[in-house]
Amino acid sequence: MSTGRPTNLQSLPTLTEVIEVASAMRPQVAEDAASAPALDEEQLVQRVLVELQRHVDLMLEYRLREALTPVLARLSDSLIREVRHDFAATLRDVVARAVSQELTRYR
Repeated sequence: MSTGRPTNLQSLPTLTEVIEVASAMRPQVAEDAASAPALDEEQLVQRVLVELQRHVDLMLEYRLREALTPVLARLSDSLIREVRHDFAATLRDVVARAVSQELTRYR
């Protein structure tokens, strides 16, 4: 059975070798960080506020949708029932008047 381990442990790099190779591969990143202008406190505050506002907006929209969906569904169902009831009552009145007018014409 294979354990998944390499058989030649001496061919494995040590941690310091890995760090040295990684550092040698990214010299420009360090230079970029050193040459980048430092953020002042106001810029940092503004950046954090903008990011926080974006997260708050997304969360608020999600929570509002989550809370309002069942409420709006119940309200729309109630409104539909009420409109149907009013429409049926109006239709009965219109038909009753029309029948009454037709009956008075035939007399």
